Amino acid sequence: MQDHPHPSEIIAAVARFLKDEVASQTTGRLSFQARVAANALEMMTRQLDTQPAAEAAELTSLKAMLSMDGDLATLNAELARRLGAGEIDLTVPGVADHLWATTLAKLAVDQPTYWGYRAALNERSDKQEP
Repeated sequence: MQDHPHPSEIIAAVARFLKDEVASQTTGRLSFQARVAANALEMMTRQLDTQPAAEAAELTSLKAMLSMDGDLATLNAELARRLGAGEIDLTVPGVADHLWATTLAKLAVDQPTYWGYRAALNERSDKQEP
């Protein structure tokens, strides 16, 4: 069995090639499309690297908050149902923290350089320090 390179390393190498070679040596639409493709590959690399742990944390949080078992899709649907029905809201312990953590985990994959994401991370870390 081959352990290296990890799929995320291969994807990252292709993204670097697209940005450093293709996009930098072309112009116009082809250069733009190469950068778009590289950005999509970089997003997939982040997803491969972070999604398993993020989904495990989200599932654990949902199970505890909802006091029920199920898969991620089922529990997210139940959370949405309860929020929509007004059965729970942000005053229920754990709800706001869960929503923030889940949102930040998704932004870490999709938009890790987004200023709002960075500000939210800093704000959360400031609140967690004694």
